Amino acid sequence: MRFLVFLLLGVSAPLAMAQTARSERPDLPKLEVSVNRVDQDNQHMYEVDAVGAVHASLPKVWRILTNYERMTEFVPDMESCKVLSRNGNEVIIEQFGVARFLFMNRTIHLIVRATEQPMSSIDIALISGDMKHYESRWELMPVPETGGTKIVYHGKLLPNFYVPGLIGSKMIRGDIERMMSAVLARIDRRDDARVEAIPK
Repeated sequence: MRFLVFLLLGVSAPLAMAQTARSERPDLPKLEVSVNRVDQDNQHMYEVDAVGAVHASLPKVWRILTNYERMTEFVPDMESCKVLSRNGNEVIIEQFGVARFLFMNRTIHLIVRATEQPMSSIDIALISGDMKHYESRWELMPVPETGGTKIVYHGKLLPNFYVPGLIGSKMIRGDIERMMSAVLARIDRRDDARVEAIPK
């Protein structure tokens, strides 16, 4: 169910690197993930929540998560990510990628609106594309005790193809865990000179 990694606006690295990075940093808080299937407007949607933390400063986290056009360097299966327009704190983004679900591969095209509250939050809303419903919110909170950052993710999604009810939540949970682990590892990478050089 790799399509979720593509959809969730995560900047990620391969899973193996993410697991290794976190195993080498046992002082990082444990990643917490929950997925719930909810009924809304007679449709089965999935609500996902994830919380984790990094030692990276808030400005560095913000630069990585808002550098949309470099997502293809880090997000598996994302073929392109282009900023179509920017108006104040609103950014229109077009994404192309490949979704892998069980034995199927399909091209995914999305246009989303990112609403930024600098150094605080990013709200993502679907404008058009290959999802019936998608919205998410990233919240960033400084952790004074460590100088790091707490990252909170909440999303609600409805794929435009069938997801088995009995195993859908488990599959989505696994995908969220992989995505968030990769995001945290990518952000906390110590050799990230290129990202540090990105203008604020």
